[in-house]
Amino acid sequence: MTDIAFHFNVPDRLGYVCRLLRKAVTGGVKVVVTGPQDELSQLDTDLWALSTTDFVTHVGLDAPRSVLEKSSVVLADVLDGINIHSVLVNLWPLVPDGFDRYERVIEIVSQDETDRQQARRRWKYYAQTGFHLVRHDLQKVNK
Repeated sequence: MTDIAFHFNVPDRLGYVCRLLRKAVTGGVKVVVTGPQDELSQLDTDLWALSTTDFVTHVGLDAPRSVLEKSSVVLADVLDGINIHSVLVNLWPLVPDGFDRYERVIEIVSQDETDRQQARRRWKYYAQTGFHLVRHDLQKVNK
């Protein structure tokens, strides 16, 4: 069954995702990031702006299938046709279709009140459907 981790009180969502992806790739973990196309485009730009020692190889869904399957990080607004099933990072305000094909889902939640309310609805959905939930509150970690 899929494990769901919520990372709350993230001050800079995309900056946090960049660090999370760098850590995952260093550990040999393949990750799919799903969300609205404008956020994925900004994340792509942010990943390219990392230093050469911190660079995270990544592709979008428009990459050839052979490249997609070898890539460490895939940025995707839809999850159909992706054969990576280890970690999914969700930037959507709703639960993404197909999330349960992944071993682990990471929900990134900013300090914005609207984002927090949307995350509460996702939490409730996951909890009601029997998924194991873990809460990581960055505000408590950084104190």
